[in-house]
Amino acid sequence: MKRRYEIHDDQWELIKDVLPAERKKQGGRPAKNNRTMLNAMLWIARTGAPWRDLPEYYGPWKSVYTRFRRWQMSGVWERVLEQISIEPDFENVMIDATIVRVHQHGAGAKGGKQFQAIGRSRGGLTTKIHAIVDALGNPLRFELTGGQNHDCVTGYDMLKCMELAGANVLADRAYDTNDILDFLHEQQAQPVIPSKKSRKIQRECDWWLYKERHEIECFFNKIKHYRRIATRFDKLACTFRAFLTLASIMVWLA
Repeated sequence: MKRRYEIHDDQWELIKDVLPAERKKQGGRPAKNNRTMLNAMLWIARTGAPWRDLPEYYGPWKSVYTRFRRWQMSGVWERVLEQISIEPDFENVMIDATIVRVHQHGAGAKGGKQFQAIGRSRGGLTTKIHAIVDALGNPLRFELTGGQNHDCVTGYDMLKCMELAGANVLADRAYDTNDILDFLHEQQAQPVIPSKKSRKIQRECDWWLYKERHEIECFFNKIKHYRRIATRFDKLACTFRAFLTLASIMVWLA
């Protein structure tokens, strides 16, 4: 029986071979297959519920959590995302950031919040998701920082890691810095970024093309359908990033 939030057959066919081979359990209860485990992880991501509240038909919650962590630590989520994002549309590239409120249960990890991409801003404890998407709103890169970090600083570092020749780079005024503009000109990319009001000389901006920037807002809207992303419950940045990667995979598969 197909349940809500579960992966579709055509989506499963695209990623099943990238997941690790299923282990045969020696004695005791037979291990759940990868698809059942993935559906359980999607249930956790979409509902935002604690692992202990996982419905019984998915099997023991500890088994699902253990496999989720194993895949996270071995880089499975990144390999799946790389596998399905092989044909991005580089006509337009959009960059932006969004704030996620950190739940009280997400604070207090060992080492301090500065090592877990948690900061303090007007909304209290927050994490900022910085993302770059293609012309269709599919994610290309993302980074996590504390909520107080400025968009343009992390954005510049992310853009430097990409080949942008010939692309239109769309962003809001927060990314109107000389470093970013100089880099885009060096890359022979076209900046579609409105000038800050403080600039003495206002640059021209293609406002019709700028309207396409809504695609990155749509991406943020899609991933925040996952309550585990809309509110951060995870203490560790690596765990929150794994859920973010899982949500991004589902955006590509949609």
